[in-house]
Amino acid sequence: MNTASRITMYTAALAASFGAAYGVGTVVTPVSTAAEPAAHAEHGGAPDRGGEAQQSGPDAPAGGLQVSEGGYTLDLRTPRVPAARTTELRFAIRDSAGRQVTAFQREHDKELHLILASQDLTTYRHLHPTRAADGTWSTPANLPAAGGYRLFADFTPAAKGAKNLTLGADLAVAGDYRPAPVPAPSNTATVDGYTVTLTGPLRPGTAGELNLKVSKAGRPVTDLQPYLGAYGHLVALRSGDLAYLHVHPNGAPGDGETEPGPDVSFTATAPSAGTYRLFLDFKHNGTVRTAAFTVPAGTATGDAGNAAPTGSPDKEETDGHQH
Repeated sequence: MNTASRITMYTAALAASFGAAYGVGTVVTPVSTAAEPAAHAEHGGAPDRGGEAQQSGPDAPAGGLQVSEGGYTLDLRTPRVPAARTTELRFAIRDSAGRQVTAFQREHDKELHLILASQDLTTYRHLHPTRAADGTWSTPANLPAAGGYRLFADFTPAAKGAKNLTLGADLAVAGDYRPAPVPAPSNTATVDGYTVTLTGPLRPGTAGELNLKVSKAGRPVTDLQPYLGAYGHLVALRSGDLAYLHVHPNGAPGDGETEPGPDVSFTATAPSAGTYRLFLDFKHNGTVRTAAFTVPAGTATGDAGNAAPTGSPDKEETDGHQH
């Protein structure tokens, strides 16, 4: 074979390799190596400070943006599902040797918390899948609209020294896709006759206390029920890339200080300036409900309490708790 022929064959093979890599990149979440401000509250590591969320270091990658981290990988078996149809989602957590992880620490009453959110942040699900003996997790889910979604697995392996991780993977929902704008900023949300009012600042790089007050028919709700070991559960997602911030209340049921409503407070730090969607899960009269808010961070109007109320998220798909 002459030199020209060898060069031609090498060039074709190289082009094919790059083409294959591009095809894979369109369906597999890349592993980010860029250092970003922390977006996930660590559950392991530093001791608990009366319920205050433990933030990871300033150089840690944002939570939920990576499919692999710390030697663990989220293996999503069902990367595509149909819209408006109940489908079983299946996935596993694999260790650095490729083995499916079968032992996890229980945190907030569960071994693993599964969050689903649409890219436009109008659909949100907090699910609790079941784990088979071989480490395969599964849960039914019904997502109402076509489009791109992000699946987050929040867990801590039982291995000695393991830290809490939030891994993320893309989920495609087939159908007629009609993207919606992120709802306008609001400090009031209504769901099933309940009104939740949000006050307090969400600032990048600085911890702030967010307070959520629950009322119904104009009266404060003072008998909230514990849900996942607390009177409220808060998840924040950054608009654009869906960086994940998972925080928990200041205080806990039975600590002798925390009242069962109407106020539930959280300490949170935004990983950067931007727009965030906050999803509060709370339980009352045996039912878990979700109140959703859009909050700006990093501007003069970054205080949630200064955001102008605009309508109600009643019609948004913010329910869907499964156990």
